Amino acid sequence: MDFMELAKNRYSERFFDSRPVEQEKLDKILEAGRIVPTACNYQPQKFYLIRSKEGLDKLKTVTHFHYNVPLMILICYDAREVWTNPGDRYYQNYNSGEQDASIAATTMMYEAEELGVHSIWIRGFDSKTVVDTYGLPDHMIPVMMLGLGYPNENAKANGWHYNRKPIEDFVYEL
Repeated sequence: MDFMELAKNRYSERFFDSRPVEQEKLDKILEAGRIVPTACNYQPQKFYLIRSKEGLDKLKTVTHFHYNVPLMILICYDAREVWTNPGDRYYQNYNSGEQDASIAATTMMYEAEELGVHSIWIRGFDSKTVVDTYGLPDHMIPVMMLGLGYPNENAKANGWHYNRKPIEDFVYEL
């Protein structure tokens, strides 16, 4: 599939069935997140698979936005492995962790779509609660969750998905 077609057609799935994502497809999705470019190639992104019954039950205690996915990937960054820019006077204490993890998540999302696996980007959770619930070390910073699975019979994009602002609202000359 052409990338622009893929980007236009991909939407946040909210109606998953219970079919598991095949390991072969999951391996490709994870590899897509591993190979992305990161700031200074520090590669701070970390992926935690949540697919056991116990893990998915815990998921329901940390977010209302679980959509009964059969597989959730908690995407974090290791705060000890990020590039920092101490000279940035506007954005003091900047580190690349969130952008590096987001690049990985986006790439995995599009690889999943290419493989016929639907996804949803979830950020409706409290990071400290997630760290505590799953027993992560304090230097592991949750950025988002990527729900993966196959659509059920109710699957469709929300009505607002195809509403796009014109390009003029995004592009400016300096």
